[in-house]
Amino acid sequence: MMSNSKEKLLKNKKAVEEINRHRWIESEKIGHDIGFETASGDWLEKFSSAWMQYHMPNRKTSASSSKSAKRKTATSAKTPKQTKPS
Repeated sequence: MMSNSKEKLLKNKKAVEEINRHRWIESEKIGHDIGFETASGDWLEKFSSAWMQYHMPNRKTSASSSKSAKRKTATSAKTPKQTKPS
C-alpha cells in the first residue's frame, strides 16, 4: 500500500512531470515504453523523498523535522548573539 504523501505526489503536477521524464528516460534505456504505472512506482521508490525535500521543504517527515530541530538547537547553543557597540 502506498503512503499518503506518495499518493498526494501523484496529484502534484510537477511531480507527475518528473515521473513522465523518468518514464521517458527509462523507456529510452530499454527500447520500449515502460508505462506510467511502472515509472511512477520506480520514481516514487528512488527519487520521491529527495524531490519532496527540495520542492516541498515545509512538508517534512517527522524523522527529518526532528533532526532539523536538533540541528537548530545545537547551532544556536554554539553561537552566542553578538551585540553592536553603542
